[in-house]
Amino acid sequence: MKLYGRAAVSEFLADNVIYRNLEPIDNRLPSLKDLHSSLGLPAGVTPRKSTKDYAQVVAKILAAARELDAPDIPIERIIFVGDTRLNDSTAFANICRAGNWSGRAFIGAENDGEKSIEIEGIDIGAIMVANQWQALADFQAYLADQNFEINEYTAILLDLDKTTLGARGRNDQVINQARVDAAILTIKEALGEKFDAEQFQSVYDYFNQTRFHPFTTDNQDYLVYICLMIGAGLYSQHGLKCSIDNEVLENFGEMLVHVDRRSVELAPEIRAIHKDVHQRIQSGDPTPFKAFRRAEFRATAARMGQLGSEVAIGERLTQEIVITHEVRELMLAWKSQGALLFGLSDKPDEASIPTPEMIAEGFRPIHQIETSVVGA
Repeated sequence: MKLYGRAAVSEFLADNVIYRNLEPIDNRLPSLKDLHSSLGLPAGVTPRKSTKDYAQVVAKILAAARELDAPDIPIERIIFVGDTRLNDSTAFANICRAGNWSGRAFIGAENDGEKSIEIEGIDIGAIMVANQWQALADFQAYLADQNFEINEYTAILLDLDKTTLGARGRNDQVINQARVDAAILTIKEALGEKFDAEQFQSVYDYFNQTRFHPFTTDNQDYLVYICLMIGAGLYSQHGLKCSIDNEVLENFGEMLVHVDRRSVELAPEIRAIHKDVHQRIQSGDPTPFKAFRRAEFRATAARMGQLGSEVAIGERLTQEIVITHEVRELMLAWKSQGALLFGLSDKPDEASIPTPEMIAEGFRPIHQIETSVVGA
């Protein structure tokens, strides 16, 4: 591995980025609210990445972005670069179908084994799955062999989290640690002297398992809320586990109702957090624990670009969220060939974009923060 200086994701994406709320950073582009009625989407619902509604929204935003910088040049083909076989592959295929485009996708992750590449053909094109980020060079060669042109008729969809930043298998653990740091800070501020770091880590690790995803829906806001309620003494780890296993609590919504009934047992500051989270979930907000997510933004920003050039690569990859050199290099090349580049992130806006108060402190959106570029 080698350090390739510093950069920001905006170097090649500019503000062509949407986070979880599907509100483009470039305000010239249509927002989810703008598209709700024309696409017939349910009011007040933000589609998730693997759904067809999400694909419809992204397809419309892409077409509008191309029209802005290259009027009368329609998108004809899509390239998707991501890190998760199921979620990213599904999103890629749905977006291609929504726009009636052909496409090719690269799904990467790093491991210590020999390079392995699989190519899966699907109705709209093909997906390459590789176990090294260096295999992006093989993907580029594959596209050339397929006569899949990269030009102004091509749109590149780039996953941000654990692909462009914190590459999966190489640097993604730092993104995870920033989130844990934020959870600890949020719960510690709420519980004060009652905060037990060992208990928190035990509860967090336990309920972060796949077996509990039907209950937590793999939502970190729900998980941190669970940690808070156990820390506050309303539940024990074992007791909550038994309630879930025995279907006394069938879903997270039922837990909220149960907490509501016992909220008099909570300290005023914890009760206020519960009330806010409960109300936001009832209104359809997928990111209801705002204090936690704002802390996540600060924790993530604090781990970008904070290390000097003298720090060894091994240490840098465990302490700093870095840009993936192989991704950046390819995106700069494809941008020079006229392709439209657009970044997608399922990270909540609250954990990615600073508040006005944070902006006054000098913070910038995650994709605009300079950090180290590291790659093979």
